[in-house]
Amino acid sequence: MFATYLIGLREGLEATLVVSILIAFLVKSERQDRLKLVWAGVIAAVALSVLFGWLLNYTETSLLQDFKQQEAFEAVTSIAAVCFVTWMIFWMRRAARGIAGELRNKLEDALAVGSFAVGFMAFLAVVREGLETSLIFYAAVQGADLNGGPLLALLGGVVTAVAIGYLMYATAVRINLTVFFKWTGVLLILVAAGIFKYGVHSLQEAQFLPGISHLAYDAASWLDPSTWYATLLAGMFNITPQPSVLEIVAWVIYLVPVLFLFLWPARKPVKAEPTPASQA
Repeated sequence: MFATYLIGLREGLEATLVVSILIAFLVKSERQDRLKLVWAGVIAAVALSVLFGWLLNYTETSLLQDFKQQEAFEAVTSIAAVCFVTWMIFWMRRAARGIAGELRNKLEDALAVGSFAVGFMAFLAVVREGLETSLIFYAAVQGADLNGGPLLALLGGVVTAVAIGYLMYATAVRINLTVFFKWTGVLLILVAAGIFKYGVHSLQEAQFLPGISHLAYDAASWLDPSTWYATLLAGMFNITPQPSVLEIVAWVIYLVPVLFLFLWPARKPVKAEPTPASQA
């Protein structure tokens, strides 16, 4: 549940920040009449994201009846989710500082084109986050006993993100987004490593990869799956008591380089020194 809450919080806050920037620009530009187009685009994006999530679940449970096909589908969605998470984390790390100016420029162009372009821009800004959320959520809860808990946690994360965005827009509340995205990024990398590990396990179950019976270790004697801490480790990071060697290799191959690159300090642009001619 904490993993899905984190997914909802992170993705929800990105979408909320985008919508807040668009609304603030329209209000300051005294173009409040276009706000309804922004909200129409947001609602359409949310509806499409929910439909996409339902389609993923329907495909596995109703269209794919063969066990190997289901495992292969879970593997493909898991690996795709890892790719999206990784791209999203590094994109936000690079673009966070200039996202407001970029969105304002795009909105100015959309206003010049016409009303439909404004709503379509809001739709594109939100639907990317929504589709990512649906895919990552679906991949994160594979093999879990849902009982509504992870879905409620995801919605709780989205609601928290909307509340934070509203406070930042309507009041003087300021949050250090650099620190927020850094540490949530670290946690999401750990979650993504677990999803990637599960994807490899599904490929082994579907017999596309060998070695499912070659265990890296057997911790069933002290990591009882029925205990709360084992459930937390499995749900958050997919740490299981009897993983295969290939699962652990995949987990390490993803986690170590991605975490290293993410935490590596970004280079600051070097200012060019003035030439003697320009000084003169």
